[in-house]
Amino acid sequence: MRRHRNVKIVATLGPASSSKEMIRSLFEAGADVFRLNMSHGSHEDHRERHAAIREIEAETGRPIAILADLQGPKLRVGQFAQGGHDLEVGASFRFDLDETAGDAARVQLPHPEIFQALTKGSELLVNDGKIRLTVDECGADFAECTVTVGGTISDRKGVNVPDVVLPLAALSDKDRSDLEFACELGVDWLALSFVQRAEDVEEAKQLAKGRAAVLSKIEKPAAVRAFDEILKASDGIMVARGDLGVELPVHSVPPIQKRLVRACRAAAKPVIVATQMLESMIESPMPTRAEVSDVANAIYEGTDAVMLSAESAAGSFPIEAVNTMDSVARSVEADANYRAILEASRSAKLHSVADAIVTAAREIAETTDIAAICAFTQSGTTVSLVARERPRVPILAMSPVETVLRRMCLTWGTHCVQTPRLHRFKEAVVNSARAARDFGFADETRQVVLMAGVPFNVPGTTNILRITPCDERLIFASDPE
Repeated sequence: MRRHRNVKIVATLGPASSSKEMIRSLFEAGADVFRLNMSHGSHEDHRERHAAIREIEAETGRPIAILADLQGPKLRVGQFAQGGHDLEVGASFRFDLDETAGDAARVQLPHPEIFQALTKGSELLVNDGKIRLTVDECGADFAECTVTVGGTISDRKGVNVPDVVLPLAALSDKDRSDLEFACELGVDWLALSFVQRAEDVEEAKQLAKGRAAVLSKIEKPAAVRAFDEILKASDGIMVARGDLGVELPVHSVPPIQKRLVRACRAAAKPVIVATQMLESMIESPMPTRAEVSDVANAIYEGTDAVMLSAESAAGSFPIEAVNTMDSVARSVEADANYRAILEASRSAKLHSVADAIVTAAREIAETTDIAAICAFTQSGTTVSLVARERPRVPILAMSPVETVLRRMCLTWGTHCVQTPRLHRFKEAVVNSARAARDFGFADETRQVVLMAGVPFNVPGTTNILRITPCDERLIFASDPE
């Protein structure tokens, strides 16, 4: 099975997409990565979905990536005696640690860490920012506020604190349990919520112990400010625009998205653009024009992947949503402006032999009659560097390491192929020619660019570039060794 696009599609699984039959339909429609949302469902639910994905992977012979999205610490108000109250603009309202049921004047906020970080003038957002309050006075166990945007406050509504760095760990006790479960299960990526600093990412990576790659969700203003350090510590990034749009002015999110996507590409690390991409398709078989433009703009920016959340997890039209993303991606990538934008934003920095080789491979592929770039890799780094170049020809990511192939399913332009463990360069030449033919990237009259490292099976040794024919008779005639 071959995708006729470069950008990847992440589909979230949930009540609408739990059966093996539906998961297979989503994969056939174009989903490359499946997201298990640890905020919903039991461990047993996720175990069953994971098993179904791996069965489909075995049946189709195509690597599939699985991403477990950790919930992160959820900040919520307590409960009210009468279920909720209307807060008027200009009214006073108090948050405190008192467990007594709330009323029109106060409610419990069971997070002492918030009170430790608040200062006079800080802003509290309730229920996704629908209610806004400014802190007039605060202490170790309370905050007296004035309502600046009114609304109905009710039991367990979420709270955002946009303008302070909260002394909260990104991993709650639930997250630690979910992380260990997901790693034992064998997921390929962990998405870390509520990231504020690079240390949050480093803690998650220490717990993962290399069993899964760690992807940081950028959804806090503090994460935007510390993005360079977070990117350096992370294996990948998700631009989680939902909470970003709550905690920052909504008009600031598009330029932030563009900046983060470009930075991820320069660092050769995959980036997902997520949240409300085809929101209307939860209930409608057709997206809005604005949603289609949103997906298209993310692809024009050069993102590695676009993501469906409730559209595929709980919506009425999950397959149609994946089909829509696939169609938008193929339309954008056929546009000459797409190539012009990608090439204008290409990074020219070269720091290593591998950087130079992948740049040369892309230039050769684009100036001669080359069908594909075949990159052999042990860790995935070489393929990530090739993808950073955004070449005009397909990338065959070739590795004997199954976990590496699965992780690379998130990377732009990759078609992942498992190979036997290689011992001689001739084996790499033959395997690349066969893969290009078998998956429909070339016929026997074409050539491919081959990249590999000698000695084989050692990460970080990319040091060979070769142009090789896809006709094995020519291979053996020209190089009998």
